[in-house]
Amino acid sequence: MTDSRPRRAVLLLNPGARRGDEGIAPVLDRLRDGGMALDERSMDAPDAVEGMLREAGADCVIVGGGDGSLRLAAAGIWASGLPFGILPLGTANDLARTLGIPADLPAAADVILAGHRRRIDLGTVNGLPFFNVASIGLATDLARELSSDLKKRWGRIGYAIAAARALAGARRFSAQISENDTTTRTRTMQVAVGNGRFYGGGNVVAAHAAIDDGHLDLYSLEMRTVWRLALMLVSFRSGEHGAWSEVTTLRGTEFEVRTSRPRPVNADGEIVTETPAVFKVHPGAVTVFAPPAAAAPAPEPRASPHHRIPASELSF
Repeated sequence: MTDSRPRRAVLLLNPGARRGDEGIAPVLDRLRDGGMALDERSMDAPDAVEGMLREAGADCVIVGGGDGSLRLAAAGIWASGLPFGILPLGTANDLARTLGIPADLPAAADVILAGHRRRIDLGTVNGLPFFNVASIGLATDLARELSSDLKKRWGRIGYAIAAARALAGARRFSAQISENDTTTRTRTMQVAVGNGRFYGGGNVVAAHAAIDDGHLDLYSLEMRTVWRLALMLVSFRSGEHGAWSEVTTLRGTEFEVRTSRPRPVNADGEIVTETPAVFKVHPGAVTVFAPPAAAAPAPEPRASPHHRIPASELSF
């Protein structure tokens, strides 16, 4: 169903995004020619986004940037209740990929002008929102290695460079994953919790993951060596990594992850908090301008291959 087209938009543009130096002016002219009035605002103060949106009197928000920019704007968009559009100016653009929004900027502008609205879920970790994935372990090490300069200069190749550096120092750590009244205790290289479908430049959280299914998809990488991990890298592109015996997969609406010492948590490419970490899904929390969603297969949750222990029986 297509609602009335948006007419007044607050435009949050991140000039530091990798594609931020592309000719954005013709894209903005395309939006204006489509009947939109644009109120351009700075992304310098993400905490002020909610108040900014309420004062602006707009009927939608447009974020020009990558996944990091969208995460920064997420809390304000959620609180405002306004629909938002995406101009994918980042390196990975995984939320845009999940929603089928084209990387071509004029085509992405046309998606906004078409006005088709889709309600999607939002994840939070310790109360902080994310769209794609929040992780502990390898992805956090990768985020530290992946500097803004590396992303801007090398794009997706920068992810490979940073990943190689992170893998070189990868070590397993102890984690306790709780869901409702049961707990999985493990030694892992990474625990990742996905709200959307894609992350890390096109990897798939789980084969049946969707951003509007009201669930989170968790996986834990429990191999002993990075060489074993290297063998399974191709399976991440299809979301079939859960078939490996060294991978625990869980599906639910809320998880708590504890570690023997505080460890940083990476959400959509930025370190935002640390463990202990509580992950929650908020079904249909926000509305986005996107192409109509294609029919997706019903999710098929996998049982964890690990013995799950009642939380009351564990000390950590």
